[in-house]
Amino acid sequence: MADASELKQKFWDAVKDDRTVMLGLADANSHPRPMTAMIEGDEGGPVWFFTGTSTELGAGVSAPAPALLTLSSKGHDVFATVHGTLSRTHDRAVIDRLWNPFIAAWYEGGKDDPTLVLLRFDPADAEIWLEGSSLVAGVKAMLGVDPKKDYQDNVGQVRL
Repeated sequence: MADASELKQKFWDAVKDDRTVMLGLADANSHPRPMTAMIEGDEGGPVWFFTGTSTELGAGVSAPAPALLTLSSKGHDVFATVHGTLSRTHDRAVIDRLWNPFIAAWYEGGKDDPTLVLLRFDPADAEIWLEGSSLVAGVKAMLGVDPKKDYQDNVGQVRL
């Protein structure tokens, strides 16, 4: 199994660099949707999302609820499934810190727009995969080396 600290670091780097994840409630009726993830600092939660009251997540999260975040990094070198808790917050200090022109473009009323919802995702457990189909793996496979053995070192379950 891969080193947990390496997996965590690669995951947080991918979230920070890519920022697009799939986020949904953990119940069977929820469909994950692409969302822009915002984190503060180098690693660790929470992960913040701006959405509107008319969206499934904005309307559906009134109390903390189990949620699922999935990631496929732009370079397809990090993949993750993360279980955690999604909650709605009205923390003005966080809104002020994270606010930027890209978010402002979605809300006519600015930070006081009545449709603005700030969601907080607190990650718990994750399974993280690192890309395993490298050129080296391909050469090894052509030479008859079992690629599954090498790949088992590129996946692990971690606590975030």
